[in-house]
Amino acid sequence: MIDYDMLCKQVQEIIAADPWYVPAFSNISALLMEMIPDLNWVGFYILHEDQLIVGPFQGKPACVHILVGKGVCGTAMEKDEVISVPDVHQFPGHIACDSASNSEIVVPLHRNGKPVAVLDIDSPRICRFSETDEAGIVKIAKEIESLVRL
Repeated sequence: MIDYDMLCKQVQEIIAADPWYVPAFSNISALLMEMIPDLNWVGFYILHEDQLIVGPFQGKPACVHILVGKGVCGTAMEKDEVISVPDVHQFPGHIACDSASNSEIVVPLHRNGKPVAVLDIDSPRICRFSETDEAGIVKIAKEIESLVRL
């Protein structure tokens, strides 16, 4: 079982070392990739004008630009809500950056109450993310929002 409380503490320590988003997102994506089993991609997309731009991540090369409203990440940004997709092949308009991805969870990150980035986590396993995982990942996202300078 994943200890999300411990992961939150580790995220806090990473951000305490340097709260600027580049080093923080780089090390947080590495931490999550290492500590959460059955993942193939963990990273961040950052809002710039009307699109998300890939930020620090772990995994295979990714889509660089995602329009708001497109794919799981763009839809999560547009709706400003967590989207957990048990089978990405059933998600209308899914963008397949890594053909090995079968499930995905995307959590918007906010600054001053507005979404400015997303945390995107993919798994090669269908139905990878449980309600417990979602709650833990959202808790991590809240730590990121409150501490990272973006």
